[in-house]
Amino acid sequence: MPGLVVQQSFPEPRPTTNPYLIMLREAVAAQPGTEVRTFSWRRALLGRYDVFHAHWPEILVSGHSPLKKAVRQVFTLALLLKLRITRTPIVRTAHNLDLPTGISRRETALLRLFDRWTTLRIRLNPLTPVPEGSAVETIEHGDYQKWFARYPRRSATPGRLAYVGLVRRYKGVDALIAAFRDAFRSDGEPHASLTVSGKPSSDELVAQLQEQAAGDDRISLRFAFLTDEELVAAVTEAELIVLPYREMHNSGGALSSLSLQRPVLVPDNEVNRLLAEEVGELWVQRYQPPLGSGDLERALAAVRAREPGSTPDLSRRGWDETGRRHVEAYRRAISLVSRRRARTPRV
Repeated sequence: MPGLVVQQSFPEPRPTTNPYLIMLREAVAAQPGTEVRTFSWRRALLGRYDVFHAHWPEILVSGHSPLKKAVRQVFTLALLLKLRITRTPIVRTAHNLDLPTGISRRETALLRLFDRWTTLRIRLNPLTPVPEGSAVETIEHGDYQKWFARYPRRSATPGRLAYVGLVRRYKGVDALIAAFRDAFRSDGEPHASLTVSGKPSSDELVAQLQEQAAGDDRISLRFAFLTDEELVAAVTEAELIVLPYREMHNSGGALSSLSLQRPVLVPDNEVNRLLAEEVGELWVQRYQPPLGSGDLERALAAVRAREPGSTPDLSRRGWDETGRRHVEAYRRAISLVSRRRARTPRV
């Protein structure tokens, strides 16, 4: 019997599963005396484990039909009650700053209860706010270097800028296309190009972006889910990856690009300044929103000033250390629950 059983909130991985979750499972499972279980309602509700690790709890209370959503919400409430009664700690990774928008009152109430009964929070950078008095550990997002090592890399195409990743309205791809249309119009960069690659959130967004890009043959749009091999190709073909998110706090996209040794252009905020200090200023170019054509031109010129053969410093992002620190966080959460139980007076 292992010394620590961790029940994760994500199911057995599929081809579309976020690589962060897969690498986390492997890193934690590699720690001595630790077992990691992926999620099913049967395992979560009927199984015995030492800690429940939640990532995006809103997934647990959602569904593709009203009936499925209602059943999941009942199951979520039952899970929370089980964890409470058995004094099983909830560890939650704070991937997002706020609750999702457009959800029902019942979903909101369940998520607030989930948050209230969380024992310890893991944040991916030291600037993520947590409720006052909360137990918290900061464990940086691990890199993707080993994850992508199996795939061939392309040579960078001179003048190529790229956006790679899920295409959502809040990710500002419309602003990128608008800025690029006005950029590189002088003779200094005659071969400038922009590629946008990724699965879109709606047909309406696809139509809007296609209309924006129409008439500029330097812009190429590919709206489809990318395999890891296709993602590596799209990133490494570019000289610069542009991530013009309207709000940016934790970005796996930035870390993916840096792991493939491609610099990024991101909004200027405190989180991205810390990232630049960590990996190297030239690797994390920043702009003051709104994104303009001059920002693209300046960033491309700046990254070309890198020394040949230089790489971003990702030494703090190794998964061995990430796995060890997660196990320490789980054991701390268990200890916190035990101490609270010892302080609870017997009736």
